[in-house]
Amino acid sequence: MLNPKILVTGATGRTGGQVAAQLLAAGYPVRAFVRRETGTSARLRAAGAEIAVGDLSDPQALLDAMRGVERGYFLPPFDPYMIQGAAAFAVAAREARLESVVVLSQWLANPEHPTLATRQHWLADRLFAMLPDTALTIVNPGFFADMPYMSLINYAAHLGVFPLPARGSSKNAPPSVDDIARVAVAALTDPDTHAGKRYRPTGPEMLSLTEMAQVLSQVLGRTVRHVKMPLWMFYKAARMDGFDHFLLSQMGAYLQEQDRGTFELGGPTNDVLETTGRQPESFETVARRYAARPETRQTTSNFLRTLAGFLSVPMRPGFNPDRFARTLWLPQPARPMLSANSARWRQEHGVDPMPIAPPETTDLKGRFLRAHVPEPR
Repeated sequence: MLNPKILVTGATGRTGGQVAAQLLAAGYPVRAFVRRETGTSARLRAAGAEIAVGDLSDPQALLDAMRGVERGYFLPPFDPYMIQGAAAFAVAAREARLESVVVLSQWLANPEHPTLATRQHWLADRLFAMLPDTALTIVNPGFFADMPYMSLINYAAHLGVFPLPARGSSKNAPPSVDDIARVAVAALTDPDTHAGKRYRPTGPEMLSLTEMAQVLSQVLGRTVRHVKMPLWMFYKAARMDGFDHFLLSQMGAYLQEQDRGTFELGGPTNDVLETTGRQPESFETVARRYAARPETRQTTSNFLRTLAGFLSVPMRPGFNPDRFARTLWLPQPARPMLSANSARWRQEHGVDPMPIAPPETTDLKGRFLRAHVPEPR
């Protein structure tokens, strides 16, 4: 019996690319939905994937891409219009009568959250659950090992610092992109087993930022220390490193969730092992993969390039999340609330209802949050 064809959106992205590659390796025909033809899409085609070009917010383009397809992976774009893409995908999936859909969501998904992306994830999850005859599996990781932690490895490799605006004692068990994709692929290839389930892939152990820096020290062969970078400087450095403005506008609240221990709640899980039959990759494994990249190798030119960039950070343009939100007219909840503080989120995610110890600020009037939670218009 032939394996069913599977549509993969965001196939040139991090998890989408891994999902497509793993499906192809397992012998499943893949149709990769991409915004435009690129070198990455050409490599997917060379690997055996069909390529469909279109806009994720266009229901007709999606419906055309779903012809002859039985299952789909929805990778939400990280932009302020994600919910439109989710609605278009859901409409097309219903018309195409897809038998199953796997959705990449978010551990923080919460209708009260100060970030638009997280509120839209919550809405998208419920939108897909309304498809009448389509099996749904939701994959909802927290911070990936690959991002934001590994986006800082050049600073660790060349300058010995692991700069992130959160307490060194704050913890997470970050999953690798590869493991997130493996969970999604398990659900796509066996929808009957995974229908109606939510999976939160994590790494195998809970690590503080200080402990992550120690792992990086072992991997890189030099002392690495976590530095709690000021948020304003993080914005400047992230802009310099190419962070999209919308992603950057959401990062302040996500870093506060890291600070509050939200990623520590309910973790680590056994979801990777139980769905894929293999142990999740450790933070060290991911770090060694990144440490092998040419730009991370400890050479004089890499050191000088990283040092020059780091020293220039204070002089770089800043970023004002409030102004960005006002420019795009981003909607705001009446009373924005971090997932760590939300009784509804805790109930929906089955975590301890008792409040956790606050670090520096305890509510949305605190100094740290005021820097990145837009005021309601």
